[in-house]
Amino acid sequence: MEEEFHDLTDRVRAELRTADDLAAYERLLGLARRGSAAGRDELAAVLVAVERPLWAREIAAFVLGCAGDTRAFETLVLLLNYRDPVRCATAARALARLGDPRTARAAAALATNPLRTAYALHPVRLLAELRAPQSVPALIATLERLTAPHTPYWRVALACVEGLGALGDRRAVPALTTATGHPRLAAAAAAALARLGAPGGT
Repeated sequence: MEEEFHDLTDRVRAELRTADDLAAYERLLGLARRGSAAGRDELAAVLVAVERPLWAREIAAFVLGCAGDTRAFETLVLLLNYRDPVRCATAARALARLGDPRTARAAAALATNPLRTAYALHPVRLLAELRAPQSVPALIATLERLTAPHTPYWRVALACVEGLGALGDRRAVPALTTATGHPRLAAAAAAALARLGAPGGT
């Protein structure tokens, strides 16, 4: 977590605009490093305070999520579905550590929502990492939507293929077989089928 937290705080520091921002930032870092129950309570208060900047909520949610504090769940899910891929990735890492049973359901809902496909890469990767009951059905459903030859979301489809290969569930064989016909997915789909011991694998 330490390296990821350092990357997050370096990125956020570039967003600070005023002396008040810097003071609030330094206070958050102090609370994070303290690691006490009282410090976590203060961080949780940041998540629900009025007019707190997004970067402050992100720091607080990341620290709480990595500490297994479920008060971070709603904010982390919001960030998982955010338009900035870097924030999505940070939220996914914290959600993977959070251990909240709601996480897989939320990630599956985001991954399978056709209106949010542009932001589905990190929910898809998170589902593969979680290995939850929702993971395989959600990845199959998402992949099946994205195997058209000219889909602009082939990176999301590729993450589905790779995730299904890693999860090793033979329910994925039909979707992976279809994916072998997609030029950008063919090699990964064949490798995934091979891991499943299915025809068409290489």
